[in-house]
Parts: sequence; C-alpha cells; structure tokens
Amino acid sequence: MKNWKLVTLLMALMVLVLAACGSKEDTKGEEKEKETEGKPAEEQSAEPSAYPLTIPGSTIEGRDGGSTVFEEVTLEKKPESVVVFDNGFLDTLDALGVNPTAVVQDSLPKYLSKYADTTYINAGTLFEPDYEKLSEINPDIIFISGRASAAYAELSKIAPTVYVGVDNANFTESFKTNIELAGKIFGKEKEAADALAAYDAKVEEVKAKATASDEKALIVLGSEGALSVFGPGSRFGVVHDVFGVKAVAEANGFKIESHGDNASFEFVREKNPDILFVVDRDAVVNENGESGTKAAIENEIVSVTNAVKNGKVFYLDPEVWYLSGGGLQSESLKADDVLKAFN
Repeated sequence: MKNWKLVTLLMALMVLVLAACGSKEDTKGEEKEKETEGKPAEEQSAEPSAYPLTIPGSTIEGRDGGSTVFEEVTLEKKPESVVVFDNGFLDTLDALGVNPTAVVQDSLPKYLSKYADTTYINAGTLFEPDYEKLSEINPDIIFISGRASAAYAELSKIAPTVYVGVDNANFTESFKTNIELAGKIFGKEKEAADALAAYDAKVEEVKAKATASDEKALIVLGSEGALSVFGPGSRFGVVHDVFGVKAVAEANGFKIESHGDNASFEFVREKNPDILFVVDRDAVVNENGESGTKAAIENEIVSVTNAVKNGKVFYLDPEVWYLSGGGLQSESLKADDVLKAFN
C-alpha cells in the first residue's frame, strides 16, 4: 500500500515538472513573436533577401552635349541571364565570381580573354548591339556604360538596363557604388567589401609616395601619331584625383574632357613634366598591335623634358587604361602602374 502511494506521488510530481517546462517554452515562443512582430519580413528571416531590389535612375551627359536619362529599375529576384556591354563591369563580375551569359567579344583585354570562348554569347559591339540575338537570349538584366548609352532605349525594351559607367568627375564614389551594386545584385556583398578594402589599401600606398614627391606628371594618349593630354577630372584623371600625383597644369593648363585635349609636342615641352604617363591607343585598336606612339612621343622636341632626360616615361597598360577601366581588377592594376613611377 505504501509503495502504491509513493508511485502515485512521483507521477504527480512528473506531471507538474512537464507542465512547467511547457509553460516556459510557450512563454519563450510568445516573447520571440513579440520581438519580430511589426518588423519587415527581411529582418524576421534568418537569411534576409535583397529582393525586390530597386536601382535608382540617373542622367548622363553624352559626348555630343546631349544627355540620356536612365530609368529606375526594380528587380524581383537575382538575375540569372546577364548581358554586359562594359569591360570594366565585366572585370568586376569576373572578380566576384559571377558568370555572364553574353558579352562584347571584339574588344576584350587579354586578362578577360576567356569570355571570347563560345561558352559565352557575343552580344554585338559596344556601339552596335545584336538586338536579334539579345531578344533570343531574353536576359534578366543588361549592363551598359557610355559607349552603349545611345542604344539604351532599344536595349531597355529587351530587359531591365542599368548604367554602370563611372563618373570621372567623381570617380571614387561612382566606382565604389558600382562594386557595391554588383555585390548586392548577385549576393556577393562580403566579397565586394573585401575587394574594396584591398583596393583602398593599395590606393593609400600609392598616394603616400606620390604626395611625398615634388614631381609633376602629364598624361598623354597616343593615337596615329597625334597626342591628347589629360588632367584631373578626365578619363585618366585617377592618376591625380585618386592616387595623388601632382599635375603639371592643375589650374588652367587645358580642357578637362573625356577624350582629353589635342596637344602638340611643343605643348609637352612647354609643360616640361617630371613624369610622363603614356596610354598607347594604337597598341589595342590596331589588329596587329602595331604602334608608332613610342617613336612619335620620344622625339627631339619631347626629349628635352625632365621626364625623358631622367628616364621617367611610363607606358601604362593600354588594355587596362583604355579598354577596361572602372573594374575591380583594372583599377588595382592601375595602382600598380602608377606606383612604378615612385619606386
């Protein structure tokens, strides 16, 4: 009889314990519901999504003095079929491990030559997209920059079209905005942030040496024996604006334009740069790579400048500077190029 009473007492105690545990779990559940109540869905989820993702529109000034308005784009999900009309942005996608569907294959720099393979569809040229082919692809998104901006209206009929060109007058901000956008669109935000941190470190290394030097530089582009010069705020202005290299004519030396300002050899002699940075356009646009830029620049007139006399003429990698600027890899390579002048 005593044993029966003892068993009954133990069972009653177990029921009380289980009831108490259940009450605690219910309380925790209620507290968790209260914590998430009213919060956006992405904050309640363990793995928040960037979608739907709205990409702001913009207005870009054209080469002819006109402007192109790029409309706001909203993406409902991560794009799978991707078309790229800008080597710089292709460079960035490549660095982040994003595989495009179609690219412009006739102007690829060597370090992006794998995209010339038949694995990738040829989207046409930078100035003349293959609209029929693009319609067949039915892409989820198209990325363009300045060269393809005239085709924006037609391209946007095929798929959401986003402008990813850099703003030379505000390079660093626009460059980083593009990198962060790529990271957000394709779920590569950490990779983008890490890459930008590495880039910033490299920039600081170059800037420290450039600003410590009194040497002034001039940037020239050689094309078919003619010269164009570039200063701060121009297409190649990152030399001054980002890396801190002093310019020979900061105040009123020449116009700041995307394509530079035509200049004579006498102009170069007059400015007498301590450092001469040369972008050889012929080396990348001529089919066989032939160029007379070196012979044209290092002539009797230019030879009296400090740059030539002191062996400080640096030929920048034209594939990086002329074909694919604005990419994660290309901008890092630019830093390496400029650093050579101060080592």
